[in-house]
Amino acid sequence: MVNTEKLRTAFPDTTVYKDPNIVAIFKAASIPSFLRDWILKRKAESDGRIHDAEALRKYIYEIIPRRENLLELKDAARSEGLTKKFLAKIEIQFSVRSNEYTFAIPELGLGHAETLIDDYVWNRIKNDVVKTAGGWGLVQLGYCSPGDDKPRGCFTLLEYKNFCPYTIDLDAYREARSQFTAEEWLDVVLGAIDYNPEGYEDWVQKHTVLTRLLPFIEPRLNLVELAPKGTGKSYLFGRVGKYGWLVSGGTLTRAKMFGDINGKSPGLVATNDFVALDEIQSIKFHDPSEMQGGLKAYMESGEITVGKNRIIGGAGVILLGNIPQTEMDETRDMFQRLPGVFHESALLDRFHGFIRGRDIPRMSENLKINGWALNTEYFSEIMHLLRQPAETLIYRHVVERLVDYPINADTRDTEAVLRLCTAYLKLMFPHVADPNGIDRWEFKRYCLRPAVQMRTVIRQQLQKIDPLEYGGKNIAAYTLHEVEQ
Repeated sequence: MVNTEKLRTAFPDTTVYKDPNIVAIFKAASIPSFLRDWILKRKAESDGRIHDAEALRKYIYEIIPRRENLLELKDAARSEGLTKKFLAKIEIQFSVRSNEYTFAIPELGLGHAETLIDDYVWNRIKNDVVKTAGGWGLVQLGYCSPGDDKPRGCFTLLEYKNFCPYTIDLDAYREARSQFTAEEWLDVVLGAIDYNPEGYEDWVQKHTVLTRLLPFIEPRLNLVELAPKGTGKSYLFGRVGKYGWLVSGGTLTRAKMFGDINGKSPGLVATNDFVALDEIQSIKFHDPSEMQGGLKAYMESGEITVGKNRIIGGAGVILLGNIPQTEMDETRDMFQRLPGVFHESALLDRFHGFIRGRDIPRMSENLKINGWALNTEYFSEIMHLLRQPAETLIYRHVVERLVDYPINADTRDTEAVLRLCTAYLKLMFPHVADPNGIDRWEFKRYCLRPAVQMRTVIRQQLQKIDPLEYGGKNIAAYTLHEVEQ
C-alpha cells in the first residue's frame, strides 16, 4: 500500500478521501465516480472528510436533478427567467437550416427541438464545449417567449461551466509519477479507480485489473474481455470516466455506432474514447452483416464511409462478456459465446488483445478503497489527455526503440503488441520519454510480456475459429533489443 503522506505530497491538490460509507451514498444515487469526486472535493471539510452524510445527500439531490424534476425546471425558467445552477451532461448541435446552436440534456428528457443557445452565450462557452460537443458541467437554463423572430418559445442556455476544477498539467503529473516505484504506482492507480490494493493477492491481479484502462489512454485500442460475473467490468467502463460509452443490451444499429447516412448525427466511435459492448451475448444487431462490415472497416483504419460521408473516429471497441471460471481455457474456443457477428476470423483478427478475466477476483468489500486516493475525475482527465496524437507519438517511439521482432512477423500481431505496449507505458511509466529512461526488466514485466500474452490469446482463438487460415501460425518472438547510447 502506498504511503498516504507520500501520495498527498506528490499530488497535493488532486487527492480525495474515499470513505466506503460516503461512496455508498453516491452509488445509491447512480452518480459516476468522476462526478462523485468533484462533489467530494467541493463539500469535504478541512480534514478532507465528509462528516454530515445527511447534508451531503440533500446537496446531491439538489444539484443533480432527475427526469421527474424537468417540469419544475421548465417552470422556473419560464416564470422566474432562470433556474438554479445544476450539474448535467449537455449535448450540442449546430443546425445549418436555422443557423442556430441547440442543446439537449438527455438524462432529463430535454431535447434539441425545444432549446436554443444565443450567440452571446455561445461565444462565452464555446471553448469549453466545442471539442467535445458538450459534456458535464454546471448548467443554468432560461426561457425565451415566442415573438416576431421566434414563432415558438424555447429554453435557452444561460450558463455552462465545465466542472473540472483542476489545471491539468501533464508535466506535473509525470514529475509526480517519477517519485514512485512501479509497485507503488500500481497501488496509486488502483486507488484512483476506487480499488483497495491490499485486497489483491499479487501484482498480477492488480495489473490485470488495470489492463482494463488501456482503451482509456490509447486511441483505437480494441479488446475482448471474457470474465466471471461480478468482477467489475460494467463499473469500470461505465462509471470511471466521462469520455467512454457503455452499451448494455438492446439493439445496436449502424447509425448509432458509426453515424447516420445524412452525416447529421455522429456515431459513438466519433464522439467517445471507447465504446464498450457490455453483456455482449445479449446485444442484438439491427443488420448483422452491415455491422460486421462496418466494424471491419473501422477497426482496421479508424475510418468508415457511410453514404457519402467519411467518418473518422478514435474510439476503441471493447467486447465484454461473462464466462464461468471453469471455461476460462485459452486452448478451447471461448469465443463461441460471442454473437454471430464476431464469428469471423477477419473481424476477430482486428482485436488487439484479450483481457484474462480469470486473473481478476470477484468484487468484495475488501477490494473497495478506504482512505486517501488519487481523484478519479483528475485521473480520467489525465488519461484522456494522454490520448493526444503528440503524446502517443512520444511513447510509441520509446516502444519501437525497445521492442525487437523478426522481419517476417505478422503485421497485425506486431501492431497489436506495439500498441498495447504503448498503452501500458503511458499507464505505468508516463514519466518515461526516452528508451534509456526505463528499467528494461520493468518494461518487460509490466509492458511487453503482458502485451504479447494478450495478443497470443487472440491468435489462439483465431486458430480455433479458422484452422485453415491460422492453424499452426503462432505469434512471433517479441523481445528487447539493445538501446543505442
